[in-house]
Amino acid sequence: MTPCHAVERESESSSPHDTPVAFVVDDDVSVRESLEAMVRSAGLIPEMFACAQDFLGRPRPLVPNCLVLDVSLPELGGLDLQKLIATERTDMPIIFMTGFDEVRTAVWAMKAGAFDILTKPFDDHVLLDVIRQAIERSRAAMREEAELQAIQDRYTALSQREREVMALVVTGLLNKQGGANWASAKSL
Repeated sequence: MTPCHAVERESESSSPHDTPVAFVVDDDVSVRESLEAMVRSAGLIPEMFACAQDFLGRPRPLVPNCLVLDVSLPELGGLDLQKLIATERTDMPIIFMTGFDEVRTAVWAMKAGAFDILTKPFDDHVLLDVIRQAIERSRAAMREEAELQAIQDRYTALSQREREVMALVVTGLLNKQGGANWASAKSL
């Protein structure tokens, strides 16, 4: 782990495979402890990190998840972490926490795709509600990704001839028209 003092995490083998995970990255130990208890009480698996670098070492989860992220972190800040993971973890909604009511930071975070941004101190029920909504978005994104992968797998399994026929069918041609076009193209 990195020198920002790794934080104990839930054992990946001790959790059911379908229980959602809420990741928390905050350099304040009291915030992490409070959020860990709150997330656990909501029936979710909490994974706590003291810094962005430790979080980056965590493999992508295969269950619905979200990231509760402090904007102001040492070394690699929350907005910088968001930029790093935005394209590879599209199924991970990010909920920012900030101790400052800074409009510019909120705008940057939201434009970059943040799910929500909360100003500390916030009501626990508000955060839990936002976490649940983010988990549902993650679940939907993972379902969509699985459906797209299934389509890709089926396409990959097609023979070359089946792919040619499919290309004609998706252009809107009837089977008879597609066959005629394919036959005339082969005779040239």
